[in-house]
Amino acid sequence: MTKYTEYEFRTQPWFDESWFAPDSTSRFSQFIPMKTIVIHCFDPRASEIPQAVADYLGDEVYPGENILDEAGNRVGNTRTLFAVSNAGGRAVGALQSVATMDYLFRVQNVVVVHHSFCGATAFTPDTLIGEFHDHHHAEIGEIFDHDSLAIGHFEDSIRHDVKLLRESNAVPKNVKLYGFFYEINSGKLTEVVRDVPASGASQ
Repeated sequence: MTKYTEYEFRTQPWFDESWFAPDSTSRFSQFIPMKTIVIHCFDPRASEIPQAVADYLGDEVYPGENILDEAGNRVGNTRTLFAVSNAGGRAVGALQSVATMDYLFRVQNVVVVHHSFCGATAFTPDTLIGEFHDHHHAEIGEIFDHDSLAIGHFEDSIRHDVKLLRESNAVPKNVKLYGFFYEINSGKLTEVVRDVPASGASQ
């Protein structure tokens, strides 16, 4: 047996793959009622963003509490909002997470938040590509979405990321999308764009 296999869900005798059938509600949602993903920068000065979004949306539980069984095992959590962080809080870096979490939990909302004085505003995409090539002799320009490598103007970057999410095959068409700007000194969260599909939109 491969090391740690006993800790995998799919090896448990009670596990049923039919939980994830297209016409079913994810069984995982019974243990962790996740419905919202927040994409934000991993800058520690912006660590309050998930809580700010939870407060703004008003019907979220964050950070939540672990649910224990009689033996003290962690079998669930009350959190409804999950955070995905990366450089600049760019949507392109979170697409795989959105697809995975939709499979496990059926995502309802995806929120992009860019914050004031972000390091991604200190350079241009071409500067990053050029400097990386000069220092490491490697070409990264064709690996990443060019317009996601830096933040030139906050409103443009937020709208770009929401549009990228909406046009991606990794994001179900029924998911509600939001874009926010967060000011790290005041803690103010401002909605910049909202893309909410008409009721009944197909997945």
